[in-house]
Amino acid sequence: MTEEHQEGVSIEEGPVPVLRWDLGLFEQIVRSFRFPPEWDARYSAQNQTTANAPPGRGFWGCDSYIMLFEDFFLQGNFRLPATNFMGHILHHYNFHLSQMSPPGMVRVRHFEFLC
Repeated sequence: MTEEHQEGVSIEEGPVPVLRWDLGLFEQIVRSFRFPPEWDARYSAQNQTTANAPPGRGFWGCDSYIMLFEDFFLQGNFRLPATNFMGHILHHYNFHLSQMSPPGMVRVRHFEFLC
């Protein structure tokens, strides 16, 4: 195993590389996709995962914040606010947004565009 130091924190890597958010990229996504301040977009803390997202204010009917990966926006062409069609698809298949992969997101968006 290799060990890297980032911002003074030791990170051990296994067979799968550790995904690293970049604060600059996060700020760029928030700015370029025009997230309104009331969404309270937050940069995830070191060691924070989707399993321990902080309690929220009920955005999209959730009791906590949702964690989205940069690939949703950059590779999956996902945009917020999401369309009603996306909400209906997720509801119909009993999926949560966090269960979608970027390629799956592209397929749904492409299908919506064609319809």
